[in-house]
Amino acid sequence: MGNLLKVLTREIENYPHFFLDFENAQPTDCEREVWNQVNAVLQESESILSGLQAYKGAGQEIRDAIQNPNDMLLQERAWNSVCPLVIRLKKFYAFSLKLEEALQSLLESLTCPPYTPTQHLEREQALAKQFAEILHFTLRFDELKMRIPAIQNDFSYYRRTISRNRLNNMNLENEVNNEMANRMSLFYAEATPMLKTLSTATTNFVTEVLLVSTVAILFESFGRAECNYWHCALAEMTVMQALRPHCLLKR
Repeated sequence: MGNLLKVLTREIENYPHFFLDFENAQPTDCEREVWNQVNAVLQESESILSGLQAYKGAGQEIRDAIQNPNDMLLQERAWNSVCPLVIRLKKFYAFSLKLEEALQSLLESLTCPPYTPTQHLEREQALAKQFAEILHFTLRFDELKMRIPAIQNDFSYYRRTISRNRLNNMNLENEVNNEMANRMSLFYAEATPMLKTLSTATTNFVTEVLLVSTVAILFESFGRAECNYWHCALAEMTVMQALRPHCLLKR
């Protein structure tokens, strides 16, 4: 993904000159399958942003409940206000998982051999456009999230209430069980949760590719009948050369 961004920002020496048509790019037959998969996810993005923008929180209800711990009417009022908000937060989190899968599909298509990043951008402009749309959505989502501190306050109240077992709502418990709540908590604890999701997905993709490359190199080298010290040393050097860009990236 780094090379793709370098091509777009002209940070590669002797950068190529080509036109990337973001407005009129249409998927070719080769792109169609991945494009359809990613497009199905991107079609939800505007509703996700609208839902996040309309998020008002239950701050007043929560404050009233905390200040009057013995007033069960206020406790129920706060709980009934928080429950639909938690369901909405779960929807946002579930979308991040879909976006992660979509990004991995795009990375596979835009980085696979035998083409270079530049050739991929020239040949698969519809996918490159979707890649840009994912990045654009990510920035918009995280910008909105940072402006809404009520998200973490609401979710913290929900988790505290569930852990104390003071109120029972089995339907919501089925929707957001303890494991799901833990994952959502980690997600919303990030200042930029969507960007963190994409960053992790990219790192996992690169790591998986490197592992497969390493195993393939070792399998090919040690599988030879005439394998000796020279072949073993050559295999080790090849593996180190394959891993070197990843090590530099992690610095």
